[in-house]
Amino acid sequence: MFSRDNWKEIFETIHKNKLRTFLSGFTVALGILIFVVLFGMGNGLVNTFNEFFGDDATNVLYVFPGRTTIPYKGYKSNRRIEFDNSDLVDINKNFSMFVEYTTPRISRGGLVKYKNESNNYTTRAVGPAHQYAEKTIMMKGRFINEEDIKNKTKYVVIGRLVENDLFGNKNSLGEYIDVAGSAFMVIGVFQDDGGDNEERLIYMPYTTRQLIEKNNDKVDQIIVAFKPEIGYAGAMALDLSLNRFFKEKKYISPDDQNGIFIRNIADQLKQNQQFARVLQIIVAFVAFGTIIAGIIGISNIMVFVVKERTKELGIRKALGATPKSVIGSILLESVFITTISGFFGMLLGVFILNSMGEKLKDYFITNPYIDITMAISATLVLILFGAIAGYIPAKRAAEIKPIEALRDE
Repeated sequence: MFSRDNWKEIFETIHKNKLRTFLSGFTVALGILIFVVLFGMGNGLVNTFNEFFGDDATNVLYVFPGRTTIPYKGYKSNRRIEFDNSDLVDINKNFSMFVEYTTPRISRGGLVKYKNESNNYTTRAVGPAHQYAEKTIMMKGRFINEEDIKNKTKYVVIGRLVENDLFGNKNSLGEYIDVAGSAFMVIGVFQDDGGDNEERLIYMPYTTRQLIEKNNDKVDQIIVAFKPEIGYAGAMALDLSLNRFFKEKKYISPDDQNGIFIRNIADQLKQNQQFARVLQIIVAFVAFGTIIAGIIGISNIMVFVVKERTKELGIRKALGATPKSVIGSILLESVFITTISGFFGMLLGVFILNSMGEKLKDYFITNPYIDITMAISATLVLILFGAIAGYIPAKRAAEIKPIEALRDE
């Protein structure tokens, strides 16, 4: 079957029937190419969702105060709920088995100056753990620590772009900046994968912000990080428990949906991952459809090829060729064309995916890729069905008697 004469015959047949060979190979290559590209784009969609949530920690809950809409225990509706430092203590005390860390956040906007340079920036008054919640990357100096919280120091950590705006090429560490009328020393510069907006923030100790604002103890929101080992179910249970705890503490009706808001990143992440998987399945379904289309295409072409060569096969049988050799010759030609074309289409598809990179990021496709094992498996499947597509008509032709084959029109 794999003799030199067989290969010589195959190449002669290919050379004589260039158009037919091209159409056969094009069908296979296009099927694999489309499969690889579509499947890779499906993975690119998943990358986009993971990147969107990968900027911040995923084991956190953001707790926001709201306004009540239902009168409760003598309190009127439309009451504004406020958080304070005691809420941080109570969370750590009552949920210590589930909570990894907590940090408050107080956001304010204001004019920030350094010598002749100035701009408006958002300042966030936070605790040391905020660095982990936001995955803040320190480039220079350090982040806020517990001593800063305790001593209410006038220190700030500025974003990379804040330093570029105010200081240019000068090192900002140890320099003083004016933040809404108060002088703060820069102790660190950070970067953030969240983009430009994140890198134009300024962090300070939350106790310092409270001191500036008439020495109060109010906080805008609380970030609660749960221990990863409690899993998704534990995160949902903690969500419900915190909601119930704050409603009891702040005298909010259990039926009031607006008194407390909790944004559970774990729940959002799971929902978006499920959505991304559904999209990936849809794209994969379409991609597999192209494989099937390729199989049908090569099958139709092989039926035509065998039909076209019926007289030739009859002559070969009349000269003593066995049915096995007839089948082997056609099968080898089919597998050869399918293999070469399939791997060419696969490599071209992988090249296209690699060249895309982040060019389709505006369309929510980030770094599309396909696992090489998946690409090779799909190609082998198409080769297998290409062999079957060649075998079935070849077997039928081999069973025809030579005299009938010679009479074929």
